[in-house]
Amino acid sequence: MSMRTRPLSIAVVALLASTLAGCGTVNERLSAGMGDSIPQWAGGLPADAPPRPGTPQYEAYMKERERKRLLPAADREKEEQAQKGAAATTSAGAVR
Repeated sequence: MSMRTRPLSIAVVALLASTLAGCGTVNERLSAGMGDSIPQWAGGLPADAPPRPGTPQYEAYMKERERKRLLPAADREKEEQAQKGAAATTSAGAVR
């Protein structure tokens, strides 16, 4: 390596290192919202994922979860079967 290319190569390495370090901070800020916009087939959140903490939907989700937890097991099973039956009816209607 000649004396002229050495400072250039050091500058290139420093530029690449700072760029890589910058990606870490950008990804930290963007990753919280990016998962919501990625489709499920590409590795995004599944359709039945619970809402994120701190949102109004999360509070409603937690209240419903607590309500179901306090139900007797027999009532809980009946409710789950009714929900599965309603979901099967709507999905069968969508296929037609």
